[in-house]
Amino acid sequence: MQLLTLGLNHTTAPLALREKVAFPGEALRDAVANLRGELRSVLPETAILSTCNRTEIYCATPEPAQARSAITRWMADFNGLGASPGLDEHLYALPNNEAVRHAFRVASGLDSMVLGEPQILGQMKDAARVAQEADALGTHLHQLFQRTFAVAKEVRSQTEIGAHSVSMAAAGVRLAQRLFEDLRETSILFVGAGEMIELAATHFVAQQPKRIAVANRTAERAQKLAQRFGAQSVRLSDLPETLGDHDIIVSCTASSLPIIGLGMVERALRQRRRRPMFMIDLAVPRDIEPEVARLDDVFLYTVDDLGKLVQTGMENRQSAVAQAENIIETRVDAFMHWLSARQAVPAIRALHARGESLKQGELERARRMLARGDDPQAVLEALASSLTGKFLHGPTTLLQQPGPAQQQIGALIDRLLPDDKSSS
Repeated sequence: MQLLTLGLNHTTAPLALREKVAFPGEALRDAVANLRGELRSVLPETAILSTCNRTEIYCATPEPAQARSAITRWMADFNGLGASPGLDEHLYALPNNEAVRHAFRVASGLDSMVLGEPQILGQMKDAARVAQEADALGTHLHQLFQRTFAVAKEVRSQTEIGAHSVSMAAAGVRLAQRLFEDLRETSILFVGAGEMIELAATHFVAQQPKRIAVANRTAERAQKLAQRFGAQSVRLSDLPETLGDHDIIVSCTASSLPIIGLGMVERALRQRRRRPMFMIDLAVPRDIEPEVARLDDVFLYTVDDLGKLVQTGMENRQSAVAQAENIIETRVDAFMHWLSARQAVPAIRALHARGESLKQGELERARRMLARGDDPQAVLEALASSLTGKFLHGPTTLLQQPGPAQQQIGALIDRLLPDDKSSS
């Protein structure tokens, strides 16, 4: 069994492609179940990590080449891409130790658009939990994820990898401050009620805006978040009528299609008499139609736009990155040692079974000799001689063959069959 990670992220694929292969919200469960059902024979173990910056499939497979082509076809078919020529060129395939290293780096925030951001660890835990619930997480991936979480914890506790990071939400606030002279005079609408919206709301509310509203598909979650920030709760169905009341709109939902369209924003601008609107779309797939960015009085930023702004202060983080990479390399070696030992288990079991079979055969032969009255001393000598000969037949045959195998077998014999002095 070999490990394989196949996926794409913000460094290999544009947002327009990432949103087509993303699995937001409950779509992740459906995707894992479908992948499990379609490719069970070639992917005995599998899990899917899907965030705004990446979609990755982690698997343990006996046939990596076959698994890679099968996963690529599945991603295209499941997401309705057909025989899209653009998908394969954006995918990366990472085998064995590269897959392990990648998982450790992702969970530690080293592969994120925002270096050191902590949300990815929770998203990886969600991916492992969904795979476990779908009975798709076997021994190899279970061990990989558990060690991944431990490495991420070690990196964050022993380095300052996240100490100087600038979040997407903080970058959004800075951009808004460039457009509006005083955020205390603005009205802000948050669309969605998930973790990213909570984080964004925390940063924007700290600026003490004049009015805050929360719109969400589930009214109860919207009310709960609104109460926390002293905001007004808005029904998502009322969005077309209320959008123009707000200067700043921050959206991040699990919708598979845009919920804020070009026509809706155009009507809002007429209502506002061309006063500018600042919009942040943190969702993948996008919540706001891309065409909205063409409007003169709209300033629309996506996750990729914000990502370019948060790549600051790298010099302050290089030392922490180096420390984190060293920790990860050590843990990759340890995991690969475990994996290598795991791969030897079938051979060890077969060896034990063969030894037990030889033992039972020789014991039965010795019992027959004793039953017919043979001398016990001769029976014992025959038993020992026969067992010794059969156990040494394989190594003896290998030692007679020229090449480096002689030294390896010799070293193995020294470990398995020590002389009398070393064993006393």
